[in-house]
Amino acid sequence: MGGEAGQGFAPEPSATAPLAVRMRPLGLDEVVGQAHLLAAGAPLRRLVEGAAPASVLLYGPPGTGKTTIARLMAGHGERHFVALSALSSGVKELRAVIEEARRRRERTGQTTVLFIDEVHRFSKTQQDALLGAVEDRLVLLVGATTENPSFSVVTPLLSRSLVLRLESLADDDIGVVLDRARTDPRGLNGRFGLAEQAREQLVRLAAGDARRALTALEAAADAATALAAEEIDTQIVRTVVEEASVRYDRAGDQHYDVISAFIKSIRGSDVDAALHYLARMIVAGEDPRFIARRLMVHASEDVGMADPTALPVAVAAAQTVALIGMPEARLALAQATVHLATAPKSNAVIRAVDAAMADVRGGAVGAVPPHLRDGHYSGAARLGNAIGYRYPHDVPDGVLTQQYPPDELVGRDYYQPGEHGAERALAERVPKLRRVIRGDRG
Repeated sequence: MGGEAGQGFAPEPSATAPLAVRMRPLGLDEVVGQAHLLAAGAPLRRLVEGAAPASVLLYGPPGTGKTTIARLMAGHGERHFVALSALSSGVKELRAVIEEARRRRERTGQTTVLFIDEVHRFSKTQQDALLGAVEDRLVLLVGATTENPSFSVVTPLLSRSLVLRLESLADDDIGVVLDRARTDPRGLNGRFGLAEQAREQLVRLAAGDARRALTALEAAADAATALAAEEIDTQIVRTVVEEASVRYDRAGDQHYDVISAFIKSIRGSDVDAALHYLARMIVAGEDPRFIARRLMVHASEDVGMADPTALPVAVAAAQTVALIGMPEARLALAQATVHLATAPKSNAVIRAVDAAMADVRGGAVGAVPPHLRDGHYSGAARLGNAIGYRYPHDVPDGVLTQQYPPDELVGRDYYQPGEHGAERALAERVPKLRRVIRGDRG
């Protein structure tokens, strides 16, 4: 069923299991980080200790303890633990787990903790199938997601769950994880020393991800064993860093880091770095549709009206991905990457729409001016709708004095053109348009 099941905790992993699995915390005292959720009386601690049984959605980056927390919840009161992956489980498997949980509760009174990894990848139908079981507390759902559940989890399920955000681990936390794994009998059992600079390298490599840190440490330990070395030094770490990074890329754990570097390189107009990160994603097997979507967003967010052709180029790349597929579509993705990276940049579009949305959320909406309201229905004229509207095409320049925003927003400027590329001309034109529209000829 794409997962595992067991009484309380899963059986203790074998000595050949990955280091990250062997070092999974066995109790709250071994959990590092997440102090905002695990302090005395905090919601997550109460959930783990069983004081307030409830379903929970754990939202945060990889390697921050989502699976660990689910297992700790299962461990309290000898609850039954079942794990499913949204990537490999369907409605059939889900319903089978729920039915078994029902029979178990009727037979023994035992609660089932259902851990669903990547819960945001469940379809609406799959999520809906969970609702009854969650509402009746037939299962305690622990959903793990790297995406904001507000955008990926259906509202009824969201309203029945406690949403907790986990943060990336601090460098000191990663250091604790490494030191424990090096000395603990479950881990390396003190077989190797760890040079301070090598330890710092591993902390940097982890970037707040405990699983990544332990995988890199394990790779370094394997290399030290092959060299018959007693200490893991910087040279050993350096030889395994690239291998560890590729492994994580292919598994998807660097998904967010690399796409972030890709977009930031394009934003910074470093075409060579952007192509490097594009190549890393392609070689790692990243979904080309995801890359194309990010290029389309970037075209409006960071290029915008400085180069109005950027968005059509990005859209064309996305269409090429859809119509042709890989590997040929890599050329269109590369072309779009080069276009966007070398284009003049402006964030005026996103600043404008976000400022307008902030005003709306703040209550600055106002009534639509009567002359702009719909007049195409019986009785509209009696309400004063559309009376006095002036048609811009009736004047030679196509622009005339007329109020368009609500009274409360007259004179509010959202769009502030930049001085780069095609937007330079707009920086001259927009103020002139505003003066004519607002009747300020001065």
